[in-house]
Amino acid sequence: MKLMPTVFCLLLVVLALGGARVEARGTPSADQGSKNQWSSMFVFGDGFVDNGNLPKTDTWRQWSYPYGSYLNSRGSATPVPTGRLSNYWIQSDFIARILGLNEAPPSYRLTPHLSCDPSGMTFAFGGAGVYEVPDKKVPTLATQVNAFTRLLNTGVISKQQLQSSVALVSISGSDYMTGANVDNAFLSSFDDIDSYIGNVTTEIAKNVGKLQRLGVRKVLVNNMHPIGCTPLRTSANNYTTCDLLANYAATVHNNNIEHLMGNKNNAHILDLYTAFTDIVNHAPGEGSEQSNNFKRKLTPCCEASTELGYCGQVSPSGKRLYDLCKNPEKNFYWDETYPTTAGWEAVTEALEEPLREFLDRDYVP
Repeated sequence: MKLMPTVFCLLLVVLALGGARVEARGTPSADQGSKNQWSSMFVFGDGFVDNGNLPKTDTWRQWSYPYGSYLNSRGSATPVPTGRLSNYWIQSDFIARILGLNEAPPSYRLTPHLSCDPSGMTFAFGGAGVYEVPDKKVPTLATQVNAFTRLLNTGVISKQQLQSSVALVSISGSDYMTGANVDNAFLSSFDDIDSYIGNVTTEIAKNVGKLQRLGVRKVLVNNMHPIGCTPLRTSANNYTTCDLLANYAATVHNNNIEHLMGNKNNAHILDLYTAFTDIVNHAPGEGSEQSNNFKRKLTPCCEASTELGYCGQVSPSGKRLYDLCKNPEKNFYWDETYPTTAGWEAVTEALEEPLREFLDRDYVP
């Protein structure tokens, strides 16, 4: 694979963002959500929120395990087609619970043709960004929003359903990895880097605006988590400290998002950067209650046995080709990129109060 220039790679860090038919979800219960009734959720973006769209292909094995693993009562991992890049629930599941839903809405790929679940739909694909990554062949954010638009225009998704809808948008770094298909991406200076990040964040804001014009009532947008604290970056120093240069790139991205989203009504930034940092950037015994719940904050729970392997992978003879920690709930990260279910629960707890306040505000036409 052809690498981008060195200065770009130092700041923008290579990220690895990384079927049973889905049954209809139950309707929300009145005591679960905020005072407003949000009965539908539409999910766009990448592996932080993909619950089944990423197909199980050999191409993806070198980047991430394509399906999640369920941890049974004995602590071993049994591969099951959850479609989630974690050991069980992911961010979209916890956000759905705040809205009053049972879990994230069914994935687009596993939904029967010409139908939409009452709880909404997940269009997100693991590894997606605003630009194409040719080796991954997953739909960009704009492609996902266009698929949503087609279903809306053909009546599969009704205008009435949108009246009680919330969208979640997650773009977590695929555009900053080597291999992203970016025109004229010959970046050799800080000005070039700032300009490129500006293009990425502008495209995110553009798609948020489109969702709003189509009739989605409220839109939640992730900012960039501290990518320098992922095990992918902390492994170089034996999982002891975060990569400050990589985190700098995330802060530039986040400053742009805050500026672009500041003028949008009915949109809310989910501050993943602060939530993640408050948990992983403290020594044991320091920081928040959520931080103290984790004994291992920069180390992955699940590690593949081979360089091109993935968590949950087994040999043709059934031999497990990955190593698993004993207590996943004590690890913040599940693998080199994605949080554990316990990690996502702690992050969501930090995000919940401002999120509920936003959901309770009246819609601004």
